[in-house]
Amino acid sequence: MRTGLRAAFLATGLLAAASAGAADQVFDKAILEGMDKISGRIIKFEAPVGQSVRYGTLEIIARTCRKRPPEETPESAAFLDIWEIKTGQAATSLFRGWMFASSPALSALEHPVYDVWVVDCAVPVEKPQPETQPMPPENKPRE
Repeated sequence: MRTGLRAAFLATGLLAAASAGAADQVFDKAILEGMDKISGRIIKFEAPVGQSVRYGTLEIIARTCRKRPPEETPESAAFLDIWEIKTGQAATSLFRGWMFASSPALSALEHPVYDVWVVDCAVPVEKPQPETQPMPPENKPRE
């Protein structure tokens, strides 16, 4: 029963993030941290949305990064694709999904050497301004 509740909670959280509300702000960069489990070294790096970033043998692409407005409960989430690239071998997909800054273990990368998690989002996407066009002429009846 406990496993069923955990699965339901996970599915609810993932569904809520995937259907992010219109109130969420969209950002151009995901701020990530990575840990090399062999050396114990932790580094912070940026992943621009839509561009690949290398961390060790991993290639990471942030598809989107969203953050709740300041008046709501703090949360940053990023949808990431992570592959492992080894010389002479085909790329192996390791992770595809949402990662949450407030709950890194909820949806985590499983790798023997590296850990990667979301810290924050940066550089808000500017909403395009509506084009200013003159008002159409009024249709007045002819007298």
